Amino acid sequence: MPHYSGPLLTRPDAEALHAARAAGQPAWSGSLDLGRSQGQAQLHDEAWEWRGQRYPYPAALKDRTVYYWDGQDFAAVSRFAGSLIKLVPTSWGAPTFEIDGIKMLPTSKTSPLDDARTKVALIQPRGKAVLDTCGGLGYFAACCLDAGAARIESFEKNASVLWLRTLNPWSPDPDAPEHAGRLRLNHGDVSQAIASLPAAEFDALLHDPPRFGIAGELYSQTFYDHLARVLRRGGRLFHYTGSPNKLTTGRDVPREVAKRLEKSGFKAELALDGVFAVKR
Repeated sequence: MPHYSGPLLTRPDAEALHAARAAGQPAWSGSLDLGRSQGQAQLHDEAWEWRGQRYPYPAALKDRTVYYWDGQDFAAVSRFAGSLIKLVPTSWGAPTFEIDGIKMLPTSKTSPLDDARTKVALIQPRGKAVLDTCGGLGYFAACCLDAGAARIESFEKNASVLWLRTLNPWSPDPDAPEHAGRLRLNHGDVSQAIASLPAAEFDALLHDPPRFGIAGELYSQTFYDHLARVLRRGGRLFHYTGSPNKLTTGRDVPREVAKRLEKSGFKAELALDGVFAVKR
């Protein structure tokens, strides 16, 4: 799917455009791509112009929502397909996303992109073939590209999340010339696709699954055995777990994951908000 190149608005952006017009200013300077770049919009009485195209001034916009131009109006970057999935702006620029109101990436203390960069550094991707099991908005892949990975094979099961990626300027475009074909994004369920991946195909691996209650198959011993099979000896893995249910049930998911990875042939230890492991 081609990536969107039009303006993205949040409520503060819309209010700033209206305020600048009311003040009689001929132009407004700021970001219309969630902080990815800075630009200038030319202001007219009935419309504003950006990158050579005119747009109507938006009506009142909702908080915590990103809007894009759908050809007729500014529409929320959200979609309902069994679950409500939406792109959510952050103070860091790079957005997060929510599924049925559940935030899928950390944003309270750091940018979701910086959070991904810290985790990607654990697998040392430079020059390596990397498997990215649950691509999400693509921040792991973006950080691997920036760090000089030779090749990234990424999977994302949810078609609506893939659609969000085409509207998010912080999500890497697999077809962008600057990536030189290093990123391949697959629309598929990695829990099934992994069985057909060749043995010892990858040098490093990033596993960022939904929580256990949603996707238990991505925490299974069988799946971890496949992770060990496709990873070369000495290959590094980071597995995000968070700490779900620890306070309410006493269940320690990170330690459970570490034990299963050990059984599959990894040397595993708790790291950051997940588990770091090396293939024996």
